[in-house]
Amino acid sequence: MHTPPDTTGPCPADETIQQAAERALLRHQGQKGNLLPVLHAIQDDLGHIPDDAVRIVAQALQLSRAEVHGVVSFYAHFRSKPAGATVLEVCRAESCQAMGGDALAEHAKRRLACDFHATTADGSVTLEPVYCLGLCAQSPAVMVNGQPHARMTPEKLDRLLQSQGV
Repeated sequence: MHTPPDTTGPCPADETIQQAAERALLRHQGQKGNLLPVLHAIQDDLGHIPDDAVRIVAQALQLSRAEVHGVVSFYAHFRSKPAGATVLEVCRAESCQAMGGDALAEHAKRRLACDFHATTADGSVTLEPVYCLGLCAQSPAVMVNGQPHARMTPEKLDRLLQSQGV
């Protein structure tokens, strides 16, 4: 007689995820309020926070998976799915909005055919809002893969994305 596998217990995590979570937990072990630093470390290591990492962190910190997931989903910086090869952040702060940032954001959404907090259908670009890049005197601004670009126009944005192969 065949016995079905036990599916009630925790599933083993992918080794890469397991190692990233363990490194983050070890690095911040004993630190008061270490959930956010642990999650940042995992995302820095993996590029996102997979469900398996949520489970590992919850167990290690004696939190529920819902509590950890709630933190991941609350903060816009965290992502549960991998980002595209190019991450485009469009500043949504007041100065950028006053200098054409709303039109720039709408152009980016149309050009990429996706909304904020999403990735293009081909997985190449993730579009994110950001709230102030510190370039207020040179608004509107964007950041591409961590590099800021000021005095952005829709045409300049198109050229910038083309230079990224998008």
